[in-house]
Amino acid sequence: MKKTILAAFIGASALSLQAQTYDFPVSLPDYQGEATSSVAYGGQIARHALHNSLKKASKSGDLALMEGYFSSKQAGLEILDPVSKKGFPIKQSHIDELATGKDLMSSAYPGIITGWPGNLTGQEVLQQMVTNAAKTKGGYDPVNGYDYTQLISKFAMGAVFYNKAVNDYLDEKLAADVKPNDKPYREGAPYTGKEHVWDEAFGYFGAPANSLALTPQEVLQIVKQNPEYLAEADANQDGVVDLTTEMAFAHAYYAASIDASGNTDYFHTIVQAFVDGRKLIQNAQGKALSITQREALKGYAKVIADAWQQVIAEAAFKYAGSVYQDLEKLAIIEEANGDVKKTYRNYVKHWGELKGFALSLQAAGRDLGAAQPQLNRLIGFSPVLFGDAQVVAANGEGGFIQSGSIAMQEYKLNMIKVQNLLSEKFALNAKLNDKTGGMDDVLKLLQSAPSVEND
Repeated sequence: MKKTILAAFIGASALSLQAQTYDFPVSLPDYQGEATSSVAYGGQIARHALHNSLKKASKSGDLALMEGYFSSKQAGLEILDPVSKKGFPIKQSHIDELATGKDLMSSAYPGIITGWPGNLTGQEVLQQMVTNAAKTKGGYDPVNGYDYTQLISKFAMGAVFYNKAVNDYLDEKLAADVKPNDKPYREGAPYTGKEHVWDEAFGYFGAPANSLALTPQEVLQIVKQNPEYLAEADANQDGVVDLTTEMAFAHAYYAASIDASGNTDYFHTIVQAFVDGRKLIQNAQGKALSITQREALKGYAKVIADAWQQVIAEAAFKYAGSVYQDLEKLAIIEEANGDVKKTYRNYVKHWGELKGFALSLQAAGRDLGAAQPQLNRLIGFSPVLFGDAQVVAANGEGGFIQSGSIAMQEYKLNMIKVQNLLSEKFALNAKLNDKTGGMDDVLKLLQSAPSVEND
């Protein structure tokens, strides 16, 4: 009797563990290979490693190095981040161990990005940022107010990962006649068309396979490679952290970060929808999805896309607050005739994060309506610079043209308007670093000074 109860308990525990892990057996009835899992998204994790490495390389001033991670698809590239640290070993050290022949450039959003000068496509914006970063010291352009490390990283996450998942795999490729579920994705593959399409979208989100068993705080510590959290990271207990299934990247990290700080559950909401959608596909057992099943799958896709968009908007909201704080500090330092260098550097960094996330919102083919031009105008093509100037256009040679703008302290009001717009448009819940309560104070400060409207 005791043995039967114990066996039942172990069986229930195994089912529970499987339910918490993004891993599913082969469902194709005619598959003849040796694979036991139908899950594969190594190409997406390779692009995450390329992105992390590009972010590191963006401070080097070495264009060839940066292009290697951005557009080259070359073999033998070392992973620059994440790498093994004392007490936190990483399984892979080269991009090719994850997937071969991958890059970021070819997967970037091909549509026009109106929030960046020059009327460029998403691919062209990233290429210009990479090229310009190589001309700076440490990826920092103080003249135009650009932190290319932040701009490249935050926009690449949107233009590549968010775009490919939401605008492609969770949209066009869910159609009945595209990558059908009753056929392998390609000849000999252990997964169906729909299984692999769904898995690729999950890979772009960047969450560990056992995410439902992790807290947001644990996810943050795994990304920080805290040795005290190696046990939580190393899900299969093989002594190393596998970047494919045991590390968090990009928007998965930001979702967990927001949840850890605010009263939200974006991370688990997105992962649960991915798991539930994959279970639906799995339950079809290699047969074509019915209309009812596809509609249900689209419902899960919408949950993912909407929450993912909110995560990006929440990040933009947070950094608009950071820009506001930097402007307050700059005013105090200037009034005291102090050294503004460090604070101005932080201001440019935070603006780059704000701008990169704001640009990401328009890089996935999702109609933002009037919010898109409003965000573009409020944030501008650059932060307001000393002398009350801003970048207003491209010069046609990869550089930029500046002109007179609003005063730096009036730009604080723009940041409050940005936060109000993001909160209303995307129904934000966390709203970290909220500065909207300070609008009256800013208006009083500006009341006696003439200003230029910028909304």
